[in-house]
Order: sequence, then C-alpha cells, then structure tokens
Amino acid sequence: MNKKYFYLFAFLFSMHFAYPQNDSTMIKSFFNEELSRGKSYEMLDHLSNKIGGRLSGSPQAAQAVEWGKRTMEFLGFDKVWLQEVMVPHWVRGEKEQAKILSQKEKTEVRICALGNSIGTGPKGISAIVIEVKNFKELAKLGRKNIEGKIVFFNRALDPTNIGTGAAYGGAVDQRGSGAVEAAKYGAVGVVVRSMTLANDDHPHTGAMHYEDSITKIPACAISIYGATKLSEAIKFDANTKFYFRQTCEMLPDEKSFNVVGEIKGSVFPDEIIVVGGHLDSWDIGDGAHDDGTGIVQSIEVLRLFKALGIRPKRTIRAVLFMNEENGMKGGLKYAELASKVNAKHIAAIESDGGGFTPRAFGVDDDNAVQKMQPWVQMLKPFGIHEINKGWGGVDISPLKKEGAILIGYACDSQRYFDYHHSEIDTFDKVNKRELELGAGCMAALVWLISEYGL
Repeated sequence: MNKKYFYLFAFLFSMHFAYPQNDSTMIKSFFNEELSRGKSYEMLDHLSNKIGGRLSGSPQAAQAVEWGKRTMEFLGFDKVWLQEVMVPHWVRGEKEQAKILSQKEKTEVRICALGNSIGTGPKGISAIVIEVKNFKELAKLGRKNIEGKIVFFNRALDPTNIGTGAAYGGAVDQRGSGAVEAAKYGAVGVVVRSMTLANDDHPHTGAMHYEDSITKIPACAISIYGATKLSEAIKFDANTKFYFRQTCEMLPDEKSFNVVGEIKGSVFPDEIIVVGGHLDSWDIGDGAHDDGTGIVQSIEVLRLFKALGIRPKRTIRAVLFMNEENGMKGGLKYAELASKVNAKHIAAIESDGGGFTPRAFGVDDDNAVQKMQPWVQMLKPFGIHEINKGWGGVDISPLKKEGAILIGYACDSQRYFDYHHSEIDTFDKVNKRELELGAGCMAALVWLISEYGL
C-alpha cells in the first residue's frame, strides 16, 4: 500500500472510533450545563413579564433592545453591538368591537385588528357579510355580489397536516392578501378566520399588506368561536350583517436596532455562524413562544460556550433581529451590512417555532444535509431525530445571498398555533425543560459546525 494512503487510512480509522466518542462527550457537557445551571428560562421571564409584547416601534421594543444589549454585555461576550434599522410603527389603538347583526339579535364576537391594517373610523363599519373559502370563490362571485359588502374568509387550517406549519402555510394567504383581493371587487372590509387549530375564543392577529394601486380597506381576525357563529348566521340568513370597529393606524417609521453578540473564532475567525430569533412580537400577548424562546435560546448558545470555557474554532454570533412580524427590516439590514463588509457567513440557525420539545433541524442545502447525517446519532439522546431538507427562517433568509447555509430549529409543533399571535402567548405556556433542551440542541449543532464546517 502506498505510504500516503496508509496514513490517510490510519487517520480515518482512528477518527471512526475516537471522533464520535469525543464529540458525544462534548455535546453532553452542553446539556449538563444547561439543564443544571441554564439561564434561558430566567431570561424569558424578564423578557415576557417585565417587558411584555414588543411590537416594532413601541416603547417595549426599545426596552427589549436595551435589555438584549445589557444581557449579552453582562454575560461577557467578546463583542456586543447595535445595528440601526428603521422599522414600521403600527399601533392597535382602542379595544376592537364586533357584532353579528341578524334579524333576531345582535351577538358580540371577539376580533382583533390584523397588523398593518387601517382603522374603520370612530363609528365602525356595518355591512352585509359574504362568506368565502378562498380567492377563487371570491373571483367567481365578482363585483356585483361583493361591492359594498364585508368579505368573511373562513378557510380553516387543514387538521390532517401532521406538521402544523404546513397547515398554517396552506391558509395564511387569506390573512396576508385577503384585504387586497376583496378590495378589487369593491368590498368595504375583511374578516378572517384566525390562523389556529384550537377551538376557542381567542382571536389571532398577524401581518397583512396593501397594494398602493388598490383601495385600502380595514381587516380583522375573528376567533374560531366567532367564526363558527358568523358562518351559522349567514347560512340561516343571507342578509346577515357584520359590524366592527378598530382604531389602529400606521405611524411614521421609528428608529430601532438589531442586537448582536459575538464570540470570536480561534482558528477560522472570518467564518461566521449566526444563531438568532426575532426580538419583536405582537402586542396582544407577551410574545413568549413567538419569539421570546428563540431569543433566549440564541443568547444561551453563546453563554454555554462561555460557561464551559470553550473557544469555538469559528466565530459565533447571536443576532436578535428586529421587525420580523410586520416588515422583516432587521433581517434585511443585517444581510445588507454583512454584504458591505464581505462577511463570510457559513451557516445561520433560526429558532422561531416556539419553545417546545426538540424534534429536528431543517436545512436548505442537500449537500449539508448529507454531511450532517452522522451528527444525528449524537443528537438523538436529546430529542433531535432528524436533520433533513427544510426551511431555515424569515430573518436569516437574506443571508442565503451571502453564502450561508440556512437551518431552522424545529421543535414539536402541535401546540404552537394554539398560542401564536394571540393574547395567550404568555410565559406560563412555556415549559422550562423543553426550552432548555432546545437551547442545548442549538448549542450542540453550533459546536459541530464550528468544529467541522459545512
């Protein structure tokens, strides 16, 4: 055998036995630290209960920026800094009101304005309501049936999708574009069934958008209980009216910031691994699962390296992105600034699916998926059973153009949309151990990428 190939074979043979054992020991140390002395739950308590809902442009969002910077400085990261970004400043205004107006009675129902919507005016609006399931039904009815009326989009999330993210994705177009599509046919308002599988009386907000060439009409989300009542009323009486009042408005853009913390790499300092979530949240809950959990897990990843005295081979950054919910300005700004200095991002991991039990990582690159398969066995004892082709995340998506492989942390999704964008997305819905297991899984993956690259 050629001496060159003999040494190569001997090296690979030794790595086959030593490499997994050493790596598994290191990975276990992350979990030992997190499950014994973790700070993620404590941080989430402060973010959720001391600051609360953090909609972009709000005083609470500004407080969250200061908290994020102060926290990472206190933890002793190598560098902590702010990235200025202008963000939308939408305000909800007074508590929304809504009633179903049938021939026999007036029934109050629970709604909330959709993010970025205009208001109805102080008196509210009242009109006959037309129920549709999708944009095709809307187009078939046409202007003669829609003009002057309120459109009720009542397409439920598909309960047969085991992955609830797919169910959400299959229904959310009516929330995002419903007002634009209905206005094309002369509608005066839009009511959208809440994006949830839970059968309860909590309306779920979320972003919608307008087009400058189309008349802007107010849009709200109705709870599932309310949607059921409204649909039944329409079936009984086609002339059923709906009344709603909301005083929301869009104010001038506000200055805000992404918050970035960094630990410099010891061998490849110019190669950057980002781990992040979005610091903003909707205003009607305290944004615990969406996305307080992702924020504290990202900070915790770097804290674990510090606590264990591990200097990563590659630079790792925790990025607290601002304005994911109704604009994505923070994610775009981070990528823009990275491009200006030719920063080399090899991977970006986002946690934005809640703080539930770890399940998998979704990776947007086939070659990276294959390279990461041997790591699954080391992560299985802690809940990660798959590393497969999948979605990375909204805020990290612009980094694709900068060469980063995008990775999404995927935890159990079955309860996420029960809370998502609603008043019950609160700290008490987060399980401490599940949150900590997620932080440990993210730290382990960051360590493996830092050691072996992608």
